[in-house]
Amino acid sequence: MSPKCNHERLQFDVSPHAVDAGFVRPPLAKRAAATTSSGRVPDRNILTAHTHSESLFPGPLVLPADGLAIDPKEPPQSFRSWATEKLRNPVTRRRKTIYVAPVPEIDKELHSTVGKWTVPFVLQAPMKGGCNPPKAEQIREYLEAFYHPLPVKILPAEVRFVPWSEGKATKPSKQPQYIGLQVGNSVTRITTRRCPDEVYPQQLGLNDILDAAIDVLPDDAYALVMLTDHDLYEDEDDEFCCGRAYGSSRVAVVSSSRYHPLLDEVTGIEREHMWPFSHCEAYVQRMCRDAEPSGSNPKRRKTGLPLGPRATETDSAMAPVIQAGLAAPSPTSSPTALWFSRMARTVAHEVGHCFCLAHCSYYACVMQGTGGIIEDMRQPPYLCLVCLVKLTRAVGDVEKGVDEVQLLIARYTALAKFCETWKRVAMFAAYGAWLGKRIESLKATLASAE
Repeated sequence: MSPKCNHERLQFDVSPHAVDAGFVRPPLAKRAAATTSSGRVPDRNILTAHTHSESLFPGPLVLPADGLAIDPKEPPQSFRSWATEKLRNPVTRRRKTIYVAPVPEIDKELHSTVGKWTVPFVLQAPMKGGCNPPKAEQIREYLEAFYHPLPVKILPAEVRFVPWSEGKATKPSKQPQYIGLQVGNSVTRITTRRCPDEVYPQQLGLNDILDAAIDVLPDDAYALVMLTDHDLYEDEDDEFCCGRAYGSSRVAVVSSSRYHPLLDEVTGIEREHMWPFSHCEAYVQRMCRDAEPSGSNPKRRKTGLPLGPRATETDSAMAPVIQAGLAAPSPTSSPTALWFSRMARTVAHEVGHCFCLAHCSYYACVMQGTGGIIEDMRQPPYLCLVCLVKLTRAVGDVEKGVDEVQLLIARYTALAKFCETWKRVAMFAAYGAWLGKRIESLKATLASAE
């Protein structure tokens, strides 16, 4: 990989735009307190340990049009808030399996219509052998590592799009207003509409698919995520929606459509500044500068904030992470793998909501909300220090007697093993290096405790 930018300096805190947007990041003491069950600032030793751990956890960037720039007052969710949330569903020994429903097959009567809806208008026909959407088994394997040690299985029921007739024998129209989603013996009506930005021919109603997921949630399921290659929308005002979860209902749906690598140019995605390169200081400066109104006087901007903590790439704990990403092949050499890496991150995020993890504003985190597909590419695949405590405790509820640090090392080891098989993708190569640093740090913590 030979990017034009060499990412010499890294940005570890929010951008100058954060102040203009009205976003105030919780200070270090409050971030540390957010990981405790009491919600209070921990003692000096714990605070020191937390400070050391932060070397691999930069702050959220909060660039123009990012989710936290649009909604800067969104309250953060501490561990204490999560633990006392009444709608949170506990993981139990009977109900601990995460299910993945594969992309629906398409009934032969719908092939000439619904079958074409997964092809963006910039392509004349589906690509053969060059760029294929992620497979359910790949997603299952990633979730199995991400949510280790919980079991992750493919939903055994048949999943298929079928004609919807409203009880009458009708021929499928050129662009049917409704189609059926059959899961096992259950069939749910799915509303369709024309894609407003004309990237795809037609979209499916996301809420209808979530209703179908609720109807077929297995008895032993902790959560069910449904996959689709079709473009989705949630509300009539939406252009599109990549995914959504009904957390308290333990269901989610994620679409691969907008992550298609061949849409990057149309979307404006800068591949050389996808995570981990999104923390490049020069990139952050340029994005803030480009968003300034034409003719504005920089001296009169109310930033009041320098770029904040930053370091050269060579003296940062993130150095091996950046280097591993740079060493990966160019994204153009493996577009199918690139597509999968994007989908995997979003599926992990949506399933996280089923664990009652809210959007995060403490750190750059896989549980951050997003203002659009471009910000999506900038966010990391890992859980931050606050969200990690929540998940570790949730999983620990069925792993009684297991030391949480040991459990965390086992989870990171499973993820690192997965990343090793996908290191041809910059995100997974960098994630693998990041995991290596975290495992090293946690093992040192165990050794010092002994």
